[in-house]
Amino acid sequence: MVSLDAQIPAEMHGIRLDQAAVKLFPMYSRSKLQDWILEGSLTVDGGERRARDKVSVGQNLAIRARISPEVSWKGEARPLDILFEDEHVLVVNKPAGLVVHPAAGHPTGTLVNALLGYAPELEALPRGGIVHRLDKDTSGVICVARSSMAHRSLVAQLSDRTVKREYVAVCQGVLSGGATINEPIGRHATARTKMAVTSSGKPAITHFHVGERFGHYTAITVNLETGRTHQIRVHLAWYKHPLLGDPVYGGRSRVPKGASDELLRVLRGFTRQALHAQSLSFVHPARNEDVSFTTPVPDDLTQLLSVLRTEDPA
Repeated sequence: MVSLDAQIPAEMHGIRLDQAAVKLFPMYSRSKLQDWILEGSLTVDGGERRARDKVSVGQNLAIRARISPEVSWKGEARPLDILFEDEHVLVVNKPAGLVVHPAAGHPTGTLVNALLGYAPELEALPRGGIVHRLDKDTSGVICVARSSMAHRSLVAQLSDRTVKREYVAVCQGVLSGGATINEPIGRHATARTKMAVTSSGKPAITHFHVGERFGHYTAITVNLETGRTHQIRVHLAWYKHPLLGDPVYGGRSRVPKGASDELLRVLRGFTRQALHAQSLSFVHPARNEDVSFTTPVPDDLTQLLSVLRTEDPA
């Protein structure tokens, strides 16, 4: 059962009911909200309205609806590295190589399948409670909403850019210092499975600073202000310092001249983008207090950094 209320703020005065509902209840699709308006499950000041009716400041929008499962994916008994859980939030350490959502080519064996197997109530939430995602080959911390209230809160925090996300990465080339990349990202004009910096894209802001320099690579810490698909990978490739090991945006594999056998072995064996979501901070939806979660750098990235220190010194 969904039970939600929201009041029309001044800036939404005079807009359509369905448009206001999308802004006030962003965890649900416009079509779902329109269905609820039509069946009388979404009301204005206790009365039924049409989707095209205009709303006024101060009016109360209320949803009282029974919902069928939001996802049809099946739960699976798969291991999960749970960093934190309560009735509202699950925080998980995702390993590299694990797909987040089922899709063509990956109908099972995903993080969502494992989450549904562990917490079946997640089937009642959009996208199985996932409010942000990590690429298949990016490791690290990811947050999952476990209640409608938590989902609404986390979606709003992401929209307001108050969620703090910090990544550890290794990029190609030697950076002289940190920078902010403020370039819009959208779908690539010809390669539709890729993203790119494009004037028609959505705003995207990435901050990074240098952690450690090597002879031919740089370890950096990255903070996201926005959360576009492949954002870090696309921005650093545009900056001419793509992530080491990135099979999509890294360009042709580069091996340093005179590299030792050990360095060659590790570089050739590192076949994913060198990117790890190290920490995540947000306001807990129920407790209204700041919470932060950190996960250690995984073994493959730790080994890479260790070999770079000894075999590719600055």
